[in-house]
Amino acid sequence: MDQIYTLTQLIQQSDCEYTIYDLGRRVQPISNKQFESIEAGQQPYPYPLQRHAHLAIAYWNETKQPWIWFLKLPLDERSLLQQADIGNFIKYVIEAIGVSLSGDLSEEQQQKLSNNPYTFKPKDDKMAMFHSLLRAELAQPMSQYYDHTKTYLSSTNGWDNWQFVGMQGLADVCANLDKDNNSTALRKALSHLPTTVLYATLGCLEHINLPEKLAQKQLETIQDLCNDKESDLFLLSAHIRALSGADKNTLIKALTLILSSERLSHPEVLVAIAGRCWSGLEDLSVANLFLLRLAQTGDQQLFNQLFADLVMQPKLRMCMLQILHGEADPKLADALLKLQQTTKS
Repeated sequence: MDQIYTLTQLIQQSDCEYTIYDLGRRVQPISNKQFESIEAGQQPYPYPLQRHAHLAIAYWNETKQPWIWFLKLPLDERSLLQQADIGNFIKYVIEAIGVSLSGDLSEEQQQKLSNNPYTFKPKDDKMAMFHSLLRAELAQPMSQYYDHTKTYLSSTNGWDNWQFVGMQGLADVCANLDKDNNSTALRKALSHLPTTVLYATLGCLEHINLPEKLAQKQLETIQDLCNDKESDLFLLSAHIRALSGADKNTLIKALTLILSSERLSHPEVLVAIAGRCWSGLEDLSVANLFLLRLAQTGDQQLFNQLFADLVMQPKLRMCMLQILHGEADPKLADALLKLQQTTKS
């Protein structure tokens, strides 16, 4: 048998199909072709979080009942996967279950496989969203909560009767916005949802590419919150996170509106932008304004943490370095100088 160097080779030689999602920042797919390139060290991991790749790898045979690995793999300073770690995990797999992945695992094999330093347990909200997206991709039935959640969002039984609406049901609806009139129903429901359900729904939308009308509804809500002098900044934070899957122009409009106000640029909001809406910071002027607001919080530790996180994002790296070494507002320049001094020390 040929030497196995990559996870892709390991899965393919078992005659399994597979799909890959990032679970670090947003729950979002990574194409098989792109992952092969990442494994080969030909391109950086696209969505690093704390210098790690947080992956869900699902693979299946003809039964279409997937096996799933949740992996947390270290990245180097260029956001590249480290070949030694991939090789080590492959060794754990082969030692636990052999080179064929398509058989049922005994409890002992499952325990042996899970006993390695590369697996992790995703947070419940991301786990729910991942399972909904995976079921949708494999054309499998949604959870038992799906129909109940659709009924609730239609307002048939009243908005106060939400106690039996589960996170999984909301995730199912958000993963199927293109079906069952879900996008329209959700868009109409958003302004009526009780606080608990609203926050849970917005948490699911963080991981979805938003249809145009739903993105526009979110933008209008954010505009209203920005115009309210007593707006709830934590609610604003949840709404901007939920807009992360909008088209780039809509996202930049929302970010520019928020960042134009020092009052609205609360640390909670800035963390939300960095964690979910980083794609909007590919615009140099928006990135400059974001870092200025971050400097104006006076929290140098937070500034250092978020800058270090953003400069690791492959699509933001050149933009962040350009700001670091360019002309800047005095407040921002001071924060950048302190950042460099901390890094050198």
